[in-house]
Amino acid sequence: MFLKHLSLTNFRSLTRLDVEFPHKGGVILLTGSNAQGKTSVLEAIYFLAAFTSFQTHVDRQIVNFHEAKNPLAVTRLVADYQRNKTKQHLEARLILEPAGITGQRLRKEILLNGVKKHASDVMGHFNAVIFVPQMSQIIEGGPEERRRYLNLALAQTIPAYARVLSEYTQALTQRNALLKILSERGGNQSQLEAWDETISKLGAQIILWRIQAAQEIERFASRIHHELTRGAEILRLAYQPAYDPLPKPDQQLGLKLDTQIDRSMIELDDIQKGFLARLKQIRAEEIARGVTSIGPHRDDLRFIINKADVGDYGSRGQLRTTLLALKLAEVEWMNERTGEYPVILLDEVMAELDVHRRADLLTYISKGEQVLFTTTDTKLFAPEFLEAAQVWDVNGGVVTPRNQP
Repeated sequence: MFLKHLSLTNFRSLTRLDVEFPHKGGVILLTGSNAQGKTSVLEAIYFLAAFTSFQTHVDRQIVNFHEAKNPLAVTRLVADYQRNKTKQHLEARLILEPAGITGQRLRKEILLNGVKKHASDVMGHFNAVIFVPQMSQIIEGGPEERRRYLNLALAQTIPAYARVLSEYTQALTQRNALLKILSERGGNQSQLEAWDETISKLGAQIILWRIQAAQEIERFASRIHHELTRGAEILRLAYQPAYDPLPKPDQQLGLKLDTQIDRSMIELDDIQKGFLARLKQIRAEEIARGVTSIGPHRDDLRFIINKADVGDYGSRGQLRTTLLALKLAEVEWMNERTGEYPVILLDEVMAELDVHRRADLLTYISKGEQVLFTTTDTKLFAPEFLEAAQVWDVNGGVVTPRNQP
């Protein structure tokens, strides 16, 4: 999979960008001073894969600041790319339009090959993996950061994931509203049964997909991490579902974090039945609290090195190496799942790595069909690498190809 053409209008500081990519993929190096638009190019490409930004959770922030002052503002992202030897055309529009007397609302439109689609139906059609140093929050941040990581990765590899997650979130919102009413005013608790059925069915599917993904990504990440650390460390991914379908031993409240757990043999039907039974078991407690206390919306994913939690006890070097192994594993996992290597996006990562890690990174990403780096210092790259890559200068939101290898 690789991009052939990218056109941006009013995206961040890029008021207008129109670039052609090398016909057969390869490596592109975006170079220039800080705050010139290099990262925005990567952000735009990733947006076409996930329909959300890795920089912000608020879509309207990516609309050009000056354009957003107008009563009607439009940001457009258009890409031509090749997937499975077939040419595809993808367009995303963010439309800020008047709402009420003085307000604005954001409307998102997605078109695939000229046909308007819902974002959840298009996710996974164009794949990209992004790696930026500040993504260490995946490891050392809160559980919501790790859930977001899983959601974005799974939505690109499993066509139905985004839709199921959206339906689960909507049902959860309705169930929480009902729990709050029952908590404050009382009422017939049997009203919860329909919502229990819905979230246990949707939630079970999400849990199963996450179980599979965590184990599959761990297989790649553990091997890559072992190589990056020259065999000194062993990395594990510990998926911690808020509803755990794995029965616990009698009188055992929980398992130690470093305990290896295999949930791969659990069937979807068993997860759903167990989830539903658990919801009924804790119904009185949840009514008292006015909120749903178990389910995928409270899952976590921890990273373990030599039986220690990296997020709590890891050094800066271990954090960087774990994140690098995780993102490289994501590339391999997507290729295994989809049969296509995703477009690889790396933002100022070379400056964060030592000489050995830089060499390791370049070796791993050489498998990909298309790789985009950003950097403020081309000296971080070997001369032979620069000769083989296409170098683009970025200055004031203007991208200018420097050489044509």
